[in-house]
Amino acid sequence: MLDRTDDHVEATIRELDDVDLPAGEVTIDVEWSTVNYKDGLAYAGRPGVVDRYPIVPGVDLAGTVHSSDDPRYGPGDRVTVNGCRMGERHWGGHAERARVPADWVVRLPDAIDTRTAMAIGTAGLTSMLCVLALERHGLTPDDGTVVVTGSSGGVGSVAISLLARRGFRVAAVTGRTEEEPYLRRIGAVEVVDRAELAGPGRPLASERWAGGVDAVGSHTLANVLSATAYGGVVAACGLAQGMDLPASVAPFILRGVTLVGVESVVTPHDRRVAAWDRLATDIDRDLLETMVTEVGLGELPDVTARILEGKVRGRVVVDVRR
Repeated sequence: MLDRTDDHVEATIRELDDVDLPAGEVTIDVEWSTVNYKDGLAYAGRPGVVDRYPIVPGVDLAGTVHSSDDPRYGPGDRVTVNGCRMGERHWGGHAERARVPADWVVRLPDAIDTRTAMAIGTAGLTSMLCVLALERHGLTPDDGTVVVTGSSGGVGSVAISLLARRGFRVAAVTGRTEEEPYLRRIGAVEVVDRAELAGPGRPLASERWAGGVDAVGSHTLANVLSATAYGGVVAACGLAQGMDLPASVAPFILRGVTLVGVESVVTPHDRRVAAWDRLATDIDRDLLETMVTEVGLGELPDVTARILEGKVRGRVVVDVRR
């Protein structure tokens, strides 16, 4: 539970009853959750993330239905909820039980268990939505290299593995050169130093890649766009460097580059289901497991601080029962 006093946010573990849970049609026995960058912002009390206190944080959860007032779901169904303002406006997944509106709930494909669902989580769902966006705009492996920024993080790591599994040649951008063996293991064939893209760049650079998945924003995204080839597609889904976009219109009007915005917080239910169905077939579970660190509830304040410092690799899975 996060509580705010003046400018200070404190995280504590509390015992609550079902009567304390917020409104919703589906009550879920939570088994696993995750830690995402937004969770880090919430635990740190950064402005613009949490709307009201006290709140149970955690933008992701997976578990089984305990009870449901909606006929689409019944006790024992394996389900996941991702985003939907959980941990911001509505109590989230860092708890053993949650109650949410039925329209937020996605029944997991048979091939994905609840732990795997959280190894994927919002980060993996966002990555899949980015891949689908690239495909929807016609990008294929024959078009050339796809660049992935923020590659050591959750979105970047899963995006690399998904793209590589689809046959794309992937260039990974990272500021942590020590992570190169990890990035190559999960599918990158080229590793680019973040410093090459982190500063102000030219309005139009030499064509370098056919497309990209960007989780960073700011100068990095501007430089990715500048170096994208004619007719290329870039999916933007994050702001780790900043919310600004100091770019030129040159890539759009001279090369016909497409910039696609991707979000996973309020994505329509049918798109969520389609993405999870693709994840069931496209995700390499053995590879995914190499990206996972597992923690318990008591470790979350430390882990969320480290994710803001860029010191967390891949995916963090939370066993809410310990």
